[in-house]
Amino acid sequence: MTASDRKPIVTVQQHILQDQRKFPGASGEFSWLLSGVTLATKMIQAKVQRAGLSDILGEFGNVNVQGEIQQKLDVYANEVLHHNLSVRESIGILASEENEKPITIKHATPDAKYAVIFDPLDGSSNIDVGVGVGTTFSILKRPENADYHDVDRWLMQPGTKQVAAGYVVYGSSTILVYSVGRGVHGFTLDPAIGAYVLSHEDMRMPEQGKYYSVNEANRDSFSAGYQKFLDNLRHGLNGKRYSSRYIGSMVADVHRTLLKGGIFLYPPTAENPGGKLRLLYEASPIAFLVEQAGGIATDGFRRILEIEPTSIHERTPMAVGSRVEMEELARCLKES
Repeated sequence: MTASDRKPIVTVQQHILQDQRKFPGASGEFSWLLSGVTLATKMIQAKVQRAGLSDILGEFGNVNVQGEIQQKLDVYANEVLHHNLSVRESIGILASEENEKPITIKHATPDAKYAVIFDPLDGSSNIDVGVGVGTTFSILKRPENADYHDVDRWLMQPGTKQVAAGYVVYGSSTILVYSVGRGVHGFTLDPAIGAYVLSHEDMRMPEQGKYYSVNEANRDSFSAGYQKFLDNLRHGLNGKRYSSRYIGSMVADVHRTLLKGGIFLYPPTAENPGGKLRLLYEASPIAFLVEQAGGIATDGFRRILEIEPTSIHERTPMAVGSRVEMEELARCLKES
């Protein structure tokens, strides 16, 4: 192989700098903002990698606003993201799964143009047993003519208003997937150089996959439409048979679905009729990425990105996947 045949290495910072040119007047602020996310996730990855060798496993002892017992890594990841993002001048508001209320930073300054909403460590209860976990984030721009005191106007925007979204999977490798609304790109952390390197350019979901992902232990409390859909998958669609794959960490399950196609389901249940995933910092960024990759994301009936949020920690059902599976799900739910 000659030097001319080798593909150049593209880091996420280089890629972001190229993308920010699509935002008139950004003048470097967008790349500086996203660098806070990438630095924080590298710090989280380092802790996750050494979790069994340090005193970072197990419960922290507090219960968060979701009614869930915080893990030590939850607290660490939340603090790291807050620390790295709070020094970015363009960020006015931060909102996290772990905090009951949003944190206003520099929202009163004219330079503060963005709100960042995140789940610092999705699937953290699995960390003790070595299962992949992740971070999700959503970036919203301050609405035009919004008063800086009006925090709700900054945050209560539908997913269509996101200027960027992404997730990081901490697993056998650490992969950052993000989009600014012009395709989806994945970057693998190279530990030798400490940088995220482009590894999955312009990710596209297959029209049909061969895996479905759902917690079937809850099947009896699913609606008739979801049960019918699962029965149809077992019998196959378009002559293709399916296998069940469920990790139990949403980001990891979604990442597989994004790469391999198929469907990831988190239906409403008798216990959680309004769904369980959080709209703003779990469902919305995932839906943004899935649609950018050619897939479909709904709550069963509505497009996730068009749902008007009413509270920071609002929950929703979610189904994301390839066109064939999602159209079949919509048919089953409509007929039930």
